[in-house]
Amino acid sequence: MKYASVTDRLAGLAGAKWALHARARAMKASGEDIIELTIGEPDVPTPARFIEAASRSMAAGRTGYSNGRGEPGVVAALAARYSARRGREITRDQVMCLPGTQTVLYAVLRAMAEAGDEVLIGDPMYATYEGLIAQTGATAVPVPLRPEHGFRMQVADVAARITPRSRVLFLNTPHNPTGAVLRVDDLRALGALAKAHDLWILSDEVYEDMVFPNVPFASPLDLPELAERTVIASSISKSHAAPGFRSGWCIGPAEFCARLLPLSETMLFGSQPFIADLTELAVSEPSPVAAGMVDRFSRRAALLARVLDGVAGLRVHRPEAGMFALVDVRATGLSGEAFAQGLLDRQKVAVMPGESFGAGLQGWLRLSLTQPDDRTAEAANRIAAHAASILGNAA
Repeated sequence: MKYASVTDRLAGLAGAKWALHARARAMKASGEDIIELTIGEPDVPTPARFIEAASRSMAAGRTGYSNGRGEPGVVAALAARYSARRGREITRDQVMCLPGTQTVLYAVLRAMAEAGDEVLIGDPMYATYEGLIAQTGATAVPVPLRPEHGFRMQVADVAARITPRSRVLFLNTPHNPTGAVLRVDDLRALGALAKAHDLWILSDEVYEDMVFPNVPFASPLDLPELAERTVIASSISKSHAAPGFRSGWCIGPAEFCARLLPLSETMLFGSQPFIADLTELAVSEPSPVAAGMVDRFSRRAALLARVLDGVAGLRVHRPEAGMFALVDVRATGLSGEAFAQGLLDRQKVAVMPGESFGAGLQGWLRLSLTQPDDRTAEAANRIAAHAASILGNAA
């Protein structure tokens, strides 16, 4: 049988990157005591008031069809939220609601790029980004995010990779997997480059509400001079501990959203009204769980640094936001993949190999900060022991 070329472009770009996580889950299901530091799922349940809001909405009959833009209430709530946060008016026709950030990014990229185009993307990158770009037919052009710059994208590195085929500058701030947060000066400089080369700016900002203390958050949406070319994506998955509800949105120019609407209607023809009602409540007030996660995740990142930094040549990169920390294991002589596989087999600790997030993290690990403090400390001790045993065996 003949398959569409998109199936070839996406082969190996989805679940294959999570193979170690799947193996760890299988070991856990068979009864082994695995400390799981792989995926980024909030460490608290979805707040009961949001579940109750969805339940009330369903009971009230809000279970019919919606539309491709989103229910009027949540669209209005998002316009008000971003107007207040960005200090300039965001109108309802600048809002589009779709199921989760992943779907938002899929649709937005589909509207921005196609075969023959190039999308500039930071490396390392979230594991699904390569596939999101590939599905459009465009080519991902990795821009190195360097540890010596705190993994923040540098204008010179972007400029060196721009060609006449460049169409999109794809940002992620706060960044997964590094936890880096772009500053307003970074965004001004990157924005000037985007304007000079007529690039779209797509910014995934799903971790906006999870920035650590004393770190300023900035968005290209803050800058009026970038308004005509900026689209941001976000959701309630992280900030409101509601990943299973798959409720996301994009904010962008009204013309862009008007062009995106037929694509949204072709894909989905609307999200569930009862989830829209839950989301309207969630985005109309501060998250009841984000501040607690920020406190715990920043504390656990510091804990990992105390236990691991300098032990057996390991180096911990302290995040500025989000729910992950990075550990440099290159001193052991192993790749991140080899180190992580051995760690799971010998120490029963599951982490993500850095290679799952691009060439820029070869020889690194990504550790989730979502386990309780005592389990995080135990995992750190086991990682240190594993690294020491590798160096000991090599001596």
